[in-house]
Amino acid sequence: MSKVYSRIESIAGNVIVVRADGVRYGDLAQVSTSFGVSLAEVIKLDEDLVSLQVFAGSRGISTGDEVRFLGKSMQVSYSQSLLGRVFNGSGEPRDRGPTLSENLISVGGPSFNPTRRIIPRNMVRTGIPMIDLFNTLVESQKLPIFSVSGEPYNEVLARIALQAEVDLIILGGMGLKHDDYLFFRDSLDEGGALSRSILFVHTASDPVVEGLMVPDISLAVAENFALDGKRVLVLLTDMTNFADAMKEIAITQEQVPSNRGYPGDLYSQLASRYEKAIDIEGLGSITILAVTTMPGDDVTHPVPDNTGYITEGQFYLRNGKIEPFGSLSRLKQQANDRTRKDHRALADGMIKLYAAYKDTLEKQSMGFQMTNWDEKLLRYGELFEDKMMDLSVNIPLEEALDNGWKILADCFEKEETGFRSNLIEEFWPRV
Repeated sequence: MSKVYSRIESIAGNVIVVRADGVRYGDLAQVSTSFGVSLAEVIKLDEDLVSLQVFAGSRGISTGDEVRFLGKSMQVSYSQSLLGRVFNGSGEPRDRGPTLSENLISVGGPSFNPTRRIIPRNMVRTGIPMIDLFNTLVESQKLPIFSVSGEPYNEVLARIALQAEVDLIILGGMGLKHDDYLFFRDSLDEGGALSRSILFVHTASDPVVEGLMVPDISLAVAENFALDGKRVLVLLTDMTNFADAMKEIAITQEQVPSNRGYPGDLYSQLASRYEKAIDIEGLGSITILAVTTMPGDDVTHPVPDNTGYITEGQFYLRNGKIEPFGSLSRLKQQANDRTRKDHRALADGMIKLYAAYKDTLEKQSMGFQMTNWDEKLLRYGELFEDKMMDLSVNIPLEEALDNGWKILADCFEKEETGFRSNLIEEFWPRV
């Protein structure tokens, strides 16, 4: 029988403190109140003083309530029964379906053994040219989408979920508006992808603490499906909300704040989640796409700043488009060499010409006289933005490559593009 403690030393925010012994970091406890039983997790040990964060919040808890430690860490059910279901940040059903209790697995464990990892090399197709052609998403990659509030990043994630060539989608939502949650659920349902999806959703109206569990639960489930040979795509939105929840708990615990009030271990906390991305030799894989909103569009904000050191590139979403400058997939060459032989050259060449178009726009705005070459660049830039950057464009990679050559042929002579003659001979559109 687990020991019951009937005195709570202090209550601050969603954190309570109890004097207890024989307790481990990360252990779960039940807090019995007059309103029912709440689940809590050990987040700090100071000799016999044990701090616990209460998932449902501390409202209704008094110092005379009972605390019973369960002697185990957070667990979540893992089985095929998870598919098509929606759960909250504690792993409880949000869709009014049955509670799952079979085959429980631990949450928040260490990353996979590095010796079993293989070099990422397989492309994850999304149907978005600015990703597939120019900054290819590679299986087992970890990439953030840097954006600001108001941009359609959730729409982009939903579209990727519907079109990505993977076996399983796991969506982890933190601090979502209720409308955003319904949007994800309905989009996946209407697109026929809900049956291969699992949603762990924490809304803005839920207790803040539950949002902290969403990445860990999502990635624990993803890891077990990967071990079963599944290619899993984990979509997390928004990691800034996750970091803000950490900040709130740290302030409650009176921790010494770091940059802009965030806890000093922010980098480690983010890295421990992102490093779950993996391609397991002979088995499955985990690929992570995570939205990171930048307050004030400030990339030096602690959350995007730390994220940039952990991940393998980033996508910048601005003005409803994925920006070609700043966006980067550091592993794209691993996949580009396995698609079509013109892939890498075409991507590099088109971005180079688009940069020249931007320079021409600046010349035009300053009143300089436009040359014939400038006029060609202006036409090229408009076609590039319309047929490549516009997020409404939804085509497979091969069609995007063909469209790229057509755009070049519409604007330039063959010798003006700077491409190798063997590529031009093979891929330049025939009149």
